[in-house]
Amino acid sequence: MHIAINAHLLAHTRSFRRAGVSNYVEALLTHLGQIDQRNHYSVYTTRGLGRHELALPPNFQVKPSRLPTINPRVRIPWEQLYAPIMLRATGADVFHGVLNVAPTICPVPSVITIHDLAFLSFPQTFRRVNRTYLTWATRISARRAARILAVSEATKQEIVRLLGIAPEKIIVTYDACDRRFTPPDPASLAAFRVRAGLPERFILFLGTLEPRKNLPTLIEAYARIAVDTDAPLLIGGGKGWLYDEIFAKAEALNLGDRVRFVGYIDAADQALWYAAASVFAFPSLYEGFGMPPLEAMACGTPVVTSNTSSLPEVVGDAGLTVDPRNPDELGAALLRLLNNQSLRAELRERGLRQAQRFSWRETAERTLAAYQAAGGAAVPARQAIGR
Repeated sequence: MHIAINAHLLAHTRSFRRAGVSNYVEALLTHLGQIDQRNHYSVYTTRGLGRHELALPPNFQVKPSRLPTINPRVRIPWEQLYAPIMLRATGADVFHGVLNVAPTICPVPSVITIHDLAFLSFPQTFRRVNRTYLTWATRISARRAARILAVSEATKQEIVRLLGIAPEKIIVTYDACDRRFTPPDPASLAAFRVRAGLPERFILFLGTLEPRKNLPTLIEAYARIAVDTDAPLLIGGGKGWLYDEIFAKAEALNLGDRVRFVGYIDAADQALWYAAASVFAFPSLYEGFGMPPLEAMACGTPVVTSNTSSLPEVVGDAGLTVDPRNPDELGAALLRLLNNQSLRAELRERGLRQAQRFSWRETAERTLAAYQAAGGAAVPARQAIGR
């Protein structure tokens, strides 16, 4: 079978684009390469990302574009106009759109991964042009896809409710942690603290700076407990979109260096940042999966997160969940963890166990089953549904 994968959102840049979907694509390709040496893959990437950068086995042919297709103004014409022509010319059997969308006129069976439907649930957090395209293209792609991969049970239920898709067509393929997310040895962590100039105790947020992450409420919650703790709030992550309100809130509350924006954090240092933090705070309004809380737990850091969307599914009983719109409740949970060493130790152990429940290899196996089902092999869809 010949499988074509739209991997144009795979990024190796120091920006918010090297997160989320990009991490998913890279992990999926890596683990597909480990379990499948029989099928042929054509992996279409953005300019500058070829075989050398991805290190995939010989049955994976990496085809970088001559254009910067990571930019949606370039990528959208590729996936809607060029991809159908390419699929016919190369004789592909299955097309995988890794972010919600396949060509609206797709000449082969398609599989799409839907990470979330935030553009429908929280339309105000998207630029109009992005929201319009995603809404139109996702509805058509989901209706016509042979199989849909959902990154959580919560996302699956949203696909059923908001898009009217039969649940039998949807396969839950959870995200998972990269192996680099693990508690570091004490000497390395101590050296990192000195190098990064970190305080002994702090609250950490790590994620793209954009409206859905609910950072103004986190800053408001912190302002209400700041007099009761010596731990500052450190906010890490690249600037995404519509982020001005975040900085305005910190300035309006006059918190000075009690709230620090540390900018984009390199992948090589992320595990150390997580492990150095006393508490990880992630009060997002909505997540299709919620990778940062899982990464924090895998590094041994207790988590406070939201009681909405997929986040309770990700943290299980290993984190404190709160109403993300209630700054008093959020602040109280943060202070409770900061002041309760035994609770932090208990959640650390639970978090390490919870993180082990998610496996990229299992995700790759279920994805391969979806390709086989879409391509006509005798693999029942229900075989890969659920967890």
